[in-house]
Amino acid sequence: MELFYLQAYWWILISVLGAALVFLLFVQGGQTLLWGAETKLQRTMMVNSLGRKWELTFTTLVVFGGAFFASFPLFYSTSFGGAYWLWMLILISFVLQAVSYKYRREPGNLYGTRTYDIFLFFNGCVGCILLGVAVAMMFFGGEFTVTMTNVLDTSAPVISVWAPSHGIEAIFNWKNLLLGFAVLFLARTQAALYFQLNIDGDDALFKANKRRVLVNGVIFVVFFLAFMGVLLTSRGLQATSQGGIPTLLHSFEWVDYKYFHNYITLWWCLIMLLLGVVAVLYGIGAGALCKHFKNGLWFTGLGATLVVISLFWVAGFNDTPYFPSLLDPNCSLSIRNSSSSHFTLEVMSWVSVIIPFVLGYIIYVWYALRKPITPKEMETPGEEKY
Repeated sequence: MELFYLQAYWWILISVLGAALVFLLFVQGGQTLLWGAETKLQRTMMVNSLGRKWELTFTTLVVFGGAFFASFPLFYSTSFGGAYWLWMLILISFVLQAVSYKYRREPGNLYGTRTYDIFLFFNGCVGCILLGVAVAMMFFGGEFTVTMTNVLDTSAPVISVWAPSHGIEAIFNWKNLLLGFAVLFLARTQAALYFQLNIDGDDALFKANKRRVLVNGVIFVVFFLAFMGVLLTSRGLQATSQGGIPTLLHSFEWVDYKYFHNYITLWWCLIMLLLGVVAVLYGIGAGALCKHFKNGLWFTGLGATLVVISLFWVAGFNDTPYFPSLLDPNCSLSIRNSSSSHFTLEVMSWVSVIIPFVLGYIIYVWYALRKPITPKEMETPGEEKY
């Protein structure tokens, strides 16, 4: 199989895993809603509802990072190794999440549940925003350079060099934050829809979640539209070509309205984007306004999946570098110049058959734990686990 087809295959796999991760971030969004519970019982039902699903987000995040490392190691070393503070904060937030679910209700807990609820809130806010920032950097770039010949320098064999701020500048870039806050409020919206679906027997909580869907859904739409407006009117990098054929893999030039043109050229991505937006809006509207409607999560989840996949495709295809360098355009990373070798990609393509098993695991766990939580269950000794 030709190298480019293997590169495209892995980029498609990564986009699907990224979309699955964004959908499962409703767990993080739900953690930010725990402080809005009116009673202790409501908070107990909410945290136990999330506790049944938090490992799915963690598993998907690990698989997503592993797939990136296997297929595009130069991105992994450049971004993960260079934007140190960005990725360390993401990592710390998810470690705190795992610790909180493990020890929140442990006997002899010295810190009390309140401390671990703060950790969960931190993971919900910081994790969502910074993951959005990391994805936004695929469009708006980072301050790094890549010099392959540095590997021959025995005194400093560092290929990728980041700006001295090591990712701090990316966190406070307003363009990146637009997507970061859009991801946060999408996660909060989907969390409220998930609580509607997964918690029964508390009418007050059900109505409260309808209000949360409406408020957070509107805020999400505002941030998302702002991000798309900036994206479609921004410059982007294009691989230089002669006669329509890309020349040097490391030669790029700035093009006005690059991502707008990508959506026009890759018209199927535009269709996916529009269908996804319609599905998300329907899920939010029905979840907030229809009296007994409980399935809004499936519409917003499907819509968000389509939108995220379309964003990954316009970021990486059509001779577009998916990780632009703001210091030297020719150091930008594309799926052509940052992938593993032909042999590695081919071997890993056989290994990728495990990805359907990961998705199957997510579906199986969801099905096994699909029974809604009720106040009676949480009041029964031994049923409250988190």
